[in-house]
Amino acid sequence: MKAKFATRTILAALLLLPVVGWAQPEGLQTIKLNGPNTKRGLPVMEALSVRASVREWSDKDLVLQDLSDLLWAANGINRPDSKKRTAASAMNAQDVDVYVFRKDGAYLYDAASQSLVPVVAGDYREEIAMRPGGPGGPGAPGAPGGPPPQRPEGAPAPKPGEAPPMKPGQGPGAKPPMGPPSPAPVVLVLVSDASRFRGGTPELKSEWGALDTGIVSQNIALFCAGTGMATRPRAGMNKEKIASLLKLKDTQRPFLNHPVGYPK
Repeated sequence: MKAKFATRTILAALLLLPVVGWAQPEGLQTIKLNGPNTKRGLPVMEALSVRASVREWSDKDLVLQDLSDLLWAANGINRPDSKKRTAASAMNAQDVDVYVFRKDGAYLYDAASQSLVPVVAGDYREEIAMRPGGPGGPGAPGAPGGPPPQRPEGAPAPKPGEAPPMKPGQGPGAKPPMGPPSPAPVVLVLVSDASRFRGGTPELKSEWGALDTGIVSQNIALFCAGTGMATRPRAGMNKEKIASLLKLKDTQRPFLNHPVGYPK
């Protein structure tokens, strides 16, 4: 009888243990962000006058306040009483989630708690930016599984047994091609969840998701322009890899991504 009582006590104790920590990726913890500094930055018209897309960034990590303000500006809660956001959305569906890829892993921005919730450990910033068939990506010309490299325009087709003609910069003594620039400190991936719309056809939901994502994208661009940071919107990315890493549902679709950092 005592043995049965002890067994039940142990089982009850195990059931009461917190399970939140077990679901977190190994080595990652929830990051509590700072409250937004709403007094910083250029006036909106001046920010618009300097807005630009960049391709290179400093390798310096974003300080916590800059990361906090960036995410709040992108799609944070600016009216706590109604839980409404800095970015408008169709039917107030709030369908756009912001995922943050850093060198240590990927996180989901939780606007309600102003925090980053870990999703997967590891540095995938460059991997997710390489879309299938894109430069150097799987299925690209000359890459494994892709078509043969294209010959220079106007060059005659090689005869049987001959090597294809070389492009400028190839051959003995040529300098090796430069690799891609170092990734930005963070890459924001904007994902719309069509299941949050209260109605509409699948086509309309996709259209609304694209429009809502564009609004969040512009918030990111204006914040960076107004605070001396650097970004650019990109539609090209490995969506299959992103969906796999983030364990996205069938209703969730990545539309855009924003590398963000300090100017190089």
